[in-house]
Amino acid sequence: MLSFPALSMQCMFLIVPPPLNRYLMDKIGQKIATRRMYLSSPHMSGKEWKYLKSAFKKNHVFPLGENVTGLEEDIRQYTGATSATCLSSGTAAIHLSLINLGVTSGDEVICSSFTFTASANPIVYQHAVPVFVDSEADTWNMNPLLLEKAIQDRIRKGKHPKAVLLTHLYGMPARMDAIMEVAMKYNIPVVEDAAEALGSHYKHQHVGTFGVMGVLSFNGNKIITTSGGGALISNNPHFCQNALFLATQARDDAPYYQHSRIGYNYRMSNISAGIGRGQMEVLAERIKKRRENFRFYTTALSQIREISFLKEPNRHYYSNHWLTTLLIHSRSKTSFGLREFLNGFNIETRLLWKPLHLQPVFQDAPAYLDGTSEQLFAKGLCIPSSSNLTDVDKHFLVEKIKHYFTL
Repeated sequence: MLSFPALSMQCMFLIVPPPLNRYLMDKIGQKIATRRMYLSSPHMSGKEWKYLKSAFKKNHVFPLGENVTGLEEDIRQYTGATSATCLSSGTAAIHLSLINLGVTSGDEVICSSFTFTASANPIVYQHAVPVFVDSEADTWNMNPLLLEKAIQDRIRKGKHPKAVLLTHLYGMPARMDAIMEVAMKYNIPVVEDAAEALGSHYKHQHVGTFGVMGVLSFNGNKIITTSGGGALISNNPHFCQNALFLATQARDDAPYYQHSRIGYNYRMSNISAGIGRGQMEVLAERIKKRRENFRFYTTALSQIREISFLKEPNRHYYSNHWLTTLLIHSRSKTSFGLREFLNGFNIETRLLWKPLHLQPVFQDAPAYLDGTSEQLFAKGLCIPSSSNLTDVDKHFLVEKIKHYFTL
């Protein structure tokens, strides 16, 4: 192990002569390659322990307790939403949001195509039909013009969509003023899948609070985590209250177990919520670090003309940059090739989401497309963005990406 006690790692890359710098990079690379550089790993702060210890001390190891209600209050305070219900996953939150809106068999729900399948699966849980809408090029999120085209066409065909379910992709806010204008014009409620976008805002308003309901995720790879979990937020308390009722098996108010509706086991545990409370204390730091990662990559790779990044289109957008994503504009170099190359150095990357309209399970679903998401999928890659990445990690990754473009 090389040791330079008088130098920081940052300084080393600035002042060491080029031949020795290459030697050091090779040695550091050997060390890094012995462990996995993850795309987005959990980052514990130590602040979680006080909440976990309290739960264990009180024997509150169940899906209720002060950590759950405390985390709900933390979420309300942070996002500005009136109500919040903590659940077992973001997927559960989407499912309950659709039930809240009365989505049932044969209904149609307009959904982003360029997103993870968990956004659309709950539509099918309700035996409803997803109607996919393509992305706009500058945010990669739902295209408002195609959204209106889809609504008009579905109405002409005798199907008034029951809801619009859009995703804020990779932390980038969707163009919410235009989306909401279209949705309100046709009196269709909007649910925001903000699973990847906690802390992101559009025109100084937190995503997830524009529509009738918003969905958050605290999965292990998100910007903060409860190990597994999510939340439904809303400015309508009824939606969150009903979600809580349904998430706890829909037990009626009776001295015995009586059920008038079908319920679900979707409530977050008090232990998971304890982790979340500690994570909420450092959320601002985690966002700051992810945004710093993004700025580092865009600067360090700015000389590679074949690479572009998903950037905030203008000052109205504020992304948490949960994942730094890039596009490769080259005939000889591809995102698939770069992924395989980096994997050889034990660096985890991920191709962009394969659009849902291309997924076999959704092959018969209506879709309104202009080719944008397919082009993004063909060219795009997510690179390591964890808030616990070191400067050495990032320098090593950049060196390998530069190397790939010289092959």
